[in-house]
Amino acid sequence: MKILKLTTLIICISFISSISWALIVTDSFTETGQKNPTITTTAITLSPPVNNATPINTPVTRRPPLLAGPNEHRYKVKAGENLSSIFSKLNYSSKDLHHILHANQTGRQFAAISPGKTLIFKTTSTGDFSELHYQKSPSQIIIAKRINDTFQVETVNEEITHEINYIHTNIQTSLFIDAKKAGLSDKLIMELANIFAWDIDFALNLRKGDQFSLLFEKLHVKGKAIGSGNILTAEFINRGKTYQAVRYEESNGSASYYQPNGKSLKKAFLRTPIDFARVSSHFNLKRKHPVLNRIRAHKGVDYAASTGTRIKSTGRGKIIYRGRKGGYGRTVIVQHGQKYTTLYAHLSKYHRNQKIGSRVKQGDIIGYVGKSGLATGPHLHYEFRINGVHRNPLTVKLPSSKPIDKSKMADFKGQTTPLLAQLMHAKNSSFAENSF
Repeated sequence: MKILKLTTLIICISFISSISWALIVTDSFTETGQKNPTITTTAITLSPPVNNATPINTPVTRRPPLLAGPNEHRYKVKAGENLSSIFSKLNYSSKDLHHILHANQTGRQFAAISPGKTLIFKTTSTGDFSELHYQKSPSQIIIAKRINDTFQVETVNEEITHEINYIHTNIQTSLFIDAKKAGLSDKLIMELANIFAWDIDFALNLRKGDQFSLLFEKLHVKGKAIGSGNILTAEFINRGKTYQAVRYEESNGSASYYQPNGKSLKKAFLRTPIDFARVSSHFNLKRKHPVLNRIRAHKGVDYAASTGTRIKSTGRGKIIYRGRKGGYGRTVIVQHGQKYTTLYAHLSKYHRNQKIGSRVKQGDIIGYVGKSGLATGPHLHYEFRINGVHRNPLTVKLPSSKPIDKSKMADFKGQTTPLLAQLMHAKNSSFAENSF
């Protein structure tokens, strides 16, 4: 393994290859005999913050002992068991159980123990029950400790370390397949797709040879990986066009993704109302209707999906129609300000707790795919209108959200510039390594 030393990071580059899974991208992926892409995985360790960038590691908190000692008994919770049945089985006092569960709000969490998790019972040298430990999550332990005839219950948080990793890969089959080859979790794959969802239709527009690079967090407790954190910065090259994203966290803890110049990646509308659905019929003003068998303008886009697939409102707005509408079947129409409306048709059912006049946010579920009305099979018919005029949802230029406020630009640059520079350095280093 070759080590590249930088002033702010150490990049350890290793090469991986392999795997397959999920969502086929487009018909341009039908070639055979292709070699698996080389996937570069780079672990990055940052030194202290540069240029006022946000620190990477979380504060260290105290860690209680977890290994069972001479006066400790470990018990793995089985399906159907609760703390009461376990206390009875192990001959512990029901009075102690009552004191633990009613000590405080934290104590009540012992009533919701999960199968497969481990309890540690501690006793004194004389055999008296003294403590109970429950590992609620990899980083959180609930401890009940005897104080005279009652118990004190508290939550103790383990130290979580954030290791920054770099990954670059070329798309050969689909975003999901190739991202899994690169070692990304399902959570990070969806996060990557959501970051660029306003600009890239991953179901329709992804092509073989597209590529992505990103810096992301891996979370560890006591040296053991427990999951992934956030994507810190990413680059996606789609059909030769480069899109970049940086994560910016404000002083109140809220975070969002922006272009490096501070413009928001978010648009007022999502490009598609269903995740990774296949387009079965395009916007076409001279299409022959499959049911009526005559030329009839198709003023929207059809997405083929199984019955019950969730449908999202592509923008924030108000529901102005919710009911049956002729050949559209069950339909929802959302008004977005004075200028825009979107229509969702052929639903199997509506999302509950919504009605005409209900406000919805971008991404809220408003219904489920079906085949009501004039439909040959389950799909969503989606229309996008500007001032009442139908526009092609796949090509219409979408309005952007607000950019970073000028008063926050210095802080924004301080956080994001070092990480973007590290992403580019890691990318260039891996390319140089691959060229030998």
